[in-house]
Amino acid sequence: MLASLIQPLQLPSPNKDVFGLETQSSRTRSMDKLLHDVEGLFEAPLRPRSLHAMSEQLQTEFYTKLQSSNICMLPSFHYALPTGAESGDFVALDVGGSTFRIALVHLSGKKTARDGMEIKRMKSFVIDEPIRDLKGKAFFDWMATRIEEVLGPDQKAATPLSMAMSWSFPIEQTSTRTGCILTMGKGFCATHGVEGQDLYELLMDSCRHRNLQVQLQAIINDSSATLLSQAYRDPSTRLSLILGTGMNSAIYLPVSALAQEKYGNRSKSWHASAEHVLVNTELSMFGKDVLPVSRWDQYLNATHDLPDFQPLEYRVSGRYLGELVRLILIEAIETADLFCGMMPAKLQEPYSLDTGTIAVFESDSSSTLSCAASVFTSTHPLPAGRTPSPRDLHFVKQVSRLVSGRAAALVATAVHALWSLQHGLVDPTSTTQSQLAHQARVRATVACNGTVMEKYPGFRSRCQSYLDELAAISGQARGAISIEMALESSVFGAAVAAASESEA
Repeated sequence: MLASLIQPLQLPSPNKDVFGLETQSSRTRSMDKLLHDVEGLFEAPLRPRSLHAMSEQLQTEFYTKLQSSNICMLPSFHYALPTGAESGDFVALDVGGSTFRIALVHLSGKKTARDGMEIKRMKSFVIDEPIRDLKGKAFFDWMATRIEEVLGPDQKAATPLSMAMSWSFPIEQTSTRTGCILTMGKGFCATHGVEGQDLYELLMDSCRHRNLQVQLQAIINDSSATLLSQAYRDPSTRLSLILGTGMNSAIYLPVSALAQEKYGNRSKSWHASAEHVLVNTELSMFGKDVLPVSRWDQYLNATHDLPDFQPLEYRVSGRYLGELVRLILIEAIETADLFCGMMPAKLQEPYSLDTGTIAVFESDSSSTLSCAASVFTSTHPLPAGRTPSPRDLHFVKQVSRLVSGRAAALVATAVHALWSLQHGLVDPTSTTQSQLAHQARVRATVACNGTVMEKYPGFRSRCQSYLDELAAISGQARGAISIEMALESSVFGAAVAAASESEA
């Protein structure tokens, strides 16, 4: 039984009155006791001073990885933020954990309508299990076929269309448009047989086989694309955050902040031009010995295909929030008589409780939680046609609130740690960096994107509240670190990257 593996609470015997009758059902009391246990494990570490201490520990980890890691704190080849004057038409590719999007983007400068960015045409393709199972060249052939579908007559243009790709997976970049493909994670098999090969050549080879008139100008991580897209609009942007199926962040740092070995064999001209560099943090990989751990976190990690690989992501991203709630519900069914001890068959399947479902529980403000009940039972019907009681439903809602609330606090803490890292690395002897330091003190914008930040009820506002508390403890004004949604940032950011390369 799962409950025995995750060490459930030992339940007390029911209370009885002097006549030997139960005055409170064991179900009611044990559910309350388990909920109290969940509250202790998920809320106790969230006091502002505790989060600030956690931020300082993360900063120490960041400093270490800036010097030594080859899988996180990866410097891109982009060393200049956009001016906001870049213009032209571009093909933007966004390869995410669950969707492949292709867009034709027009940039006209931020002083024009819509901040100078317009999507002329876009189409999305679901990346489901069969697509994630494609290995090596087959995955890139699938991408090229989709590009051909979207471009239509544009693929026959006399001059190749400039194209850029937002790639939401690790990559060891070797130039602005080339890089060695690394293990993708998220269930993808695309790197099988081609890991370490040039991502540029893998995609362009598939495009050439279809005679597509495109030229890949830039490959950029989705977190870097988000930063670039918002920086095109707002020059105070120095950080980004992606929080959807997965999570990541990009940061703009002095070149000197990273070990020389991180830059590989870059040209002298690159080093002569670059004072700062856009860094893909791979933030999901941090926090193994820093983050609070519950028995459900331990079970999720122990049964994961990649235990300890992405400790922060396992606690905060859309792929795992529903799973953590599922594990708690299973314990509640087996030990606290949730749903009268009846186990919905599908609930026993790992990752079967979607984060979207628990979001419905948090957004349902009715006393009966009728909407949440309908969504839950449509995918997880109880045996014998039984229905959850109001107490059952409110238990699920409270557990969802605790799991998502902790996630919001941890995300804010990680963002604060990155902001503090950036703030501490500014060199006051540099005029440019002095200006950056002044700007950071006045206002720092964190460009964010992803379904959890955008759609999960109250998540972004909770993150902002925790950030305000952490900023105050750090001696900054509340609101000094502001989270701003950068909608469609992956495609806009890819277009900005392509524009920057075209004008270089």
